[in-house]
Amino acid sequence: MSHASPDGNGRGPIPRWSRVVLKLSGEALAEPSGFGVAPSILHQVATEVRDVRSELGVDIAIVVGGGNFWRGLQGAGHGMDRAQADYMGMLATVMNGLALQDFLEQVGQPTRVMTAVEMPKIAEPYIRRRAIRHLEKGRVVVFAGGMGNPFFTTDTTAALRAAEIEAQAILKGTHSGVDGVYTADPKKDPTATRYEHISYMDVITQGLQVMDSTAITFCRDNDLPIVVFDLLVPGNTRSVLEGRAVGTLVG
Repeated sequence: MSHASPDGNGRGPIPRWSRVVLKLSGEALAEPSGFGVAPSILHQVATEVRDVRSELGVDIAIVVGGGNFWRGLQGAGHGMDRAQADYMGMLATVMNGLALQDFLEQVGQPTRVMTAVEMPKIAEPYIRRRAIRHLEKGRVVVFAGGMGNPFFTTDTTAALRAAEIEAQAILKGTHSGVDGVYTADPKKDPTATRYEHISYMDVITQGLQVMDSTAITFCRDNDLPIVVFDLLVPGNTRSVLEGRAVGTLVG
């Protein structure tokens, strides 16, 4: 990846992409226990999103998971109906979406939460054209409630929403020190090396845990690059958008 360059008018760097979807797992926002939300992390994420939105002029939509409150597969594993468990997971993503909105607006970034499952007292229903209009007006849009359908992950939601709003890339923010895609699990294999670039097909055939296979296939079919990077390293989100060699580019 090359560095972003000034635009010739002295207005600073031109971002690599002008509209992106930032995909966050619920666990990335969690307290050290893995549950709930950590205000310090929410503040860091909100501040960085605000800064790249205002200083680089990048349209940012966010898709957030809910694993810090509930995982549908976990419930299904304990004998719950899978669809019912997944609906509970959708509600967990709304909780994270509302928390993100609150912290983004605390730092001065106008934000809208849009949900695939209608709950008009707390968020707007997802309407594609309205979401695009919010982005054009400089607002951050948080997509919550998954796709509104069970059996699909929030990875797939991120891929679908990115295509719908004509985003140019998905930024997959990781946590726990994971800073990209490796040849093997770096925590178990000290010889594992990080890929700077890897193809969609290699991710699928090697079974690498980047996003689920439905999401990866969708991104391949719609030519949507994915950058996997450590969300919690300060400045990383901006570095990715400026085109620096951070994380792994899947495409």
